[in-house]
Formats: sequence, C-alpha cells, structure tokens
Amino acid sequence: MSNLELPLWFEIGSYVVLVGILVFDLILAYRRPHVPSTRESALWVSFYVGLALVFAGLMLVLGDGEHAGQFIAGWLTEYSLSIDNLFVFVIIMASFKVPRKYQQELLMVGIILALIFRGIFILLGAAIIENFSAIFYLFGAFLIYTAFTQAFGKDHGEQTESRFIGFLRKRVAITDEFDGNKIRTVVDGKKHFTPILLVIIALGSTDILFALDSIPAIFGITQSPFIVFTANVFALMGLRQLYFLLGDLIDRLVYLKYGIAFILAFIGVKLFFHALHENELPFINGGEHVEWAPEIGTFTSLGVILASMAIATIASLIKMKRDPNLPDPKEALKLGTSDEGDGDGTDRTH
Repeated sequence: MSNLELPLWFEIGSYVVLVGILVFDLILAYRRPHVPSTRESALWVSFYVGLALVFAGLMLVLGDGEHAGQFIAGWLTEYSLSIDNLFVFVIIMASFKVPRKYQQELLMVGIILALIFRGIFILLGAAIIENFSAIFYLFGAFLIYTAFTQAFGKDHGEQTESRFIGFLRKRVAITDEFDGNKIRTVVDGKKHFTPILLVIIALGSTDILFALDSIPAIFGITQSPFIVFTANVFALMGLRQLYFLLGDLIDRLVYLKYGIAFILAFIGVKLFFHALHENELPFINGGEHVEWAPEIGTFTSLGVILASMAIATIASLIKMKRDPNLPDPKEALKLGTSDEGDGDGTDRTH
C-alpha cells in the first residue's frame, strides 16, 4: 500500500477541527441535558455523515482516490462496529436505570473514553505493524474468531455488571438512587458515589473490548494512522444522537450482528492474504512472499462492507414487518422518543 502524503496543514487542521467539534458536543450535552427529539437527532446525524463525506472529498482532492476510498471503507467499518456498540450502551442504560435526560452526558463520556482507548490502540498497532508485519496473521485470526462469537456467541446483554462492579459495590459507598447528574452526593452527612460511577466504569470497560475489535479491523483496510484515527473519530461523532434516533429499533435489527460478523470475517481473511503476500516467517514458504496470495483492493472491501450492512438492515426490517411479535419499524422508532423531554428535561404530556 502506498504511503499517504497530505499537506501538513490539512492533517493538523483536521485534528484541531475534530477535537473542537467533540469539545463543543461535550459542552452541549453537559449544559443542556435533555432527550433530543427524532428531528433533532436526525439533523445532527445527517450533519456528521455529511461532514465525513466532505472530509473524504478533501482527501480525494488533496491526496488520491485510493486513500479517499480507504477512509470511506474504514469509516463505514468503524461506524457499523460503533452501531454494535450502541446495543451494549442500551443494555447498560437500562440495567442501571439511568434517567433519559442524563443519558446524553453519559453517552458522551462513553464516546470520549472510546476515543482515548482507540487512540492508544492505534498508536500501539501502528508501532507493532512497523516492526512486526507478521502481526497481520494474529489480527486476521482474532477477527475471524470475533466474527464467529459475534454471530453465534452470547448476547451482549446477558450480564452488564461485571465482577469488578460487584466488587466495587461491596467496598465503596454507592447510593442506589441518582442525584441529578452528580457523580458524588451527600447522604446523612457522608459523601457517597452515585450509580453514575458504575455506569462510567461499565461504559469504559465496554469501550476497551470494542477497541480490541475495531482497531485490527480498520488496519485490515489501511495502515495509515491518520486515516485510522480520523475514521474512528468520524464513526464516533454523532453516535450519541444516533442512540436517540434509533431508539428501541436498534434492538430489533436482529440480523445486524450477522452483517457485522461477515464484515469482520471478510477483513480477517483479507488480513491473512495480506500477511501471506508480505510473509517473512521462515516456516511459511521458506520466509518468502507467497505470490499467489491475492491483495483485496480498497473498493472491493468498500463494496462488501456496503452490501453486508444493506442486506442485514433490509432483512431485519422485512422480519419486523412480518413478525407479529416485533413492532413496525416506524412504531419502533417512536418508542425511543415516547418519553422525551421538551428540551429542559421535563416530560411531555401526550
């Protein structure tokens, strides 16, 4: 894969703008705790998707089509995995009975933690790839294993409170009730943590697990740290609004996990082929490159990713239409906003 050469001002400017948008989003979530309407969420999600496409266009103009395609493929892969992340966020919020008007802030904390953990794994992954190309064999095997567990493993929501959280509850003073959006409160003159601490821990531990999946996946598409990081940022931007836009519908996209599993398996196979093509292990082909191993192109990967997500989503919506035990897709969307506030956190009267 060719090295990406973009103007330094573009790379630095991209980091500054992306950090600025995230900070603005964090401040907005903190200062206006409310349940966003479907329209508000849709507008924000559309804005972030449009921003990602504009960024890809700039990469096309300033760089080339190959790397613009790598960004789109990487962004879509990370976006699909981030949607999978939302399944767990839904379970965590329900498990801890987080008031809906404070879910925005906690979701934003989860997104910031996800960015931090992914940033760390990106730096580690880039350093390992630079010095040990055979890591692609391990990445490929890990993604194929992850794809299998994604498709046939246990549901995300089977157990949300980890042993560590149980351990923490026994040894740290934690209230059973929330006190607004405070992480600490006073009960009978003594300071206690609120359940928000447990929610943050649950979100953080989940983010680490998803970072372990997502970083090898995107390194299977591009080895450019700049593309890897920006694709992750764009995938996580708007995730908070997407959570409220999809509402309960996200738990009814029953075939989505199979689409994500297929993407992970496909990238795992692609990584194996790439590892064989770049092979330096002495016990494989005498340490020589395996010439017959095909290199799967960026646009082939992009087509597979788009097709997988489209088929999984359409199949899920068809099942929702036909299965009487599942609500109509439009009704499912309404469920996510049935207890929305009017912007100041108060419930609407229907």
